[in-house]
Amino acid sequence: MIIPADLELQVTAFFIVFARVGAVLMLLPLYGEDAIPGRIRLMIAFAMSAALYGMLGAPARALVEGGAVLPAVLVTELMTGLAMGMIVKILFYAISMAGSIISLQIGFSSAVIFDPSQSGQVPILSKMATMAAVLVCMALQVHHLWIGAIVHSYQSFPVGGLPPMHDFAELAVAAVGRSMTLAISLAAPFLVYGIVFNVALGLAARVAPAIQVFFIAQPLNLLLGISLLAATIGTILTVFAQSMGDAMQGSW
Repeated sequence: MIIPADLELQVTAFFIVFARVGAVLMLLPLYGEDAIPGRIRLMIAFAMSAALYGMLGAPARALVEGGAVLPAVLVTELMTGLAMGMIVKILFYAISMAGSIISLQIGFSSAVIFDPSQSGQVPILSKMATMAAVLVCMALQVHHLWIGAIVHSYQSFPVGGLPPMHDFAELAVAAVGRSMTLAISLAAPFLVYGIVFNVALGLAARVAPAIQVFFIAQPLNLLLGISLLAATIGTILTVFAQSMGDAMQGSW
C-alpha cells in the first residue's frame, strides 16, 4: 500500500472542510433532525464532506501549508457553519409557525405531540406540516440549494476568517422577520376563516340565545377547518418550498 507523501496535509484540510459542512448539516432540516441517530447524522456529514472535498479542499490545503493554527481555524469554521445552519433553520420554522396558527384557528391546538427538533410539545398539525414540507422541499430539489449554499459560502466567507458578525446579526434578524411574515401569509386563509367563524358564532348566539351554539361550535369548527385545510394544504406547501428556494438563492 502506497501512502501519499502529503497524507497529513490532506487529512488536516479534510477536517477543516468537515468542520463547516458538518456544522451546517447538523442544523439543516431532515439532515439534522434529532429523530435521526447521532451516528447516522455523523456519517451523513462525513460522506457529504468527502464528496465536496475535491471542490472545497484547495483553500483549506493552502491555509494549512501557510502554517495556520489548526484549532483556531476549526473553531472559526464551526462558528461559520453553525451560523449558516441557524439561518436556514429559522427560515424553515415558518411552516411550523404556520401549522401552529392553523391548529389554533380550527381547534386543534390541544392535540399536541413531542417534537425533538424543537425540544417541546407542538400541535400535531404543526408537526405534520413540517414533515410534509420536508418532503415537498426534497421533491422540488430545494435541498440542492442548501448544499449549493454551503459551496458558495466559501466565496463569501473564506476559510480561516471570521464572517462579519454585524452582517450575520442583520441577516439573522431579517431571517426571523421573513420567517414570521411567511408563516402569517401561509396561514392567512385560516386567520380570515377564524374571524368569520367566530363573528358568525357570536351573531348566532345573539340572535338565538336559547340555542347552545358553543355546544355545536367545536365539531363544526373542526369540520370546516379540516375541509379548508384539505383544499389549501397543497398550495401552502408549494408556496413555502418556493419561498424557501428564493430565500436560499438570495441569502449569501
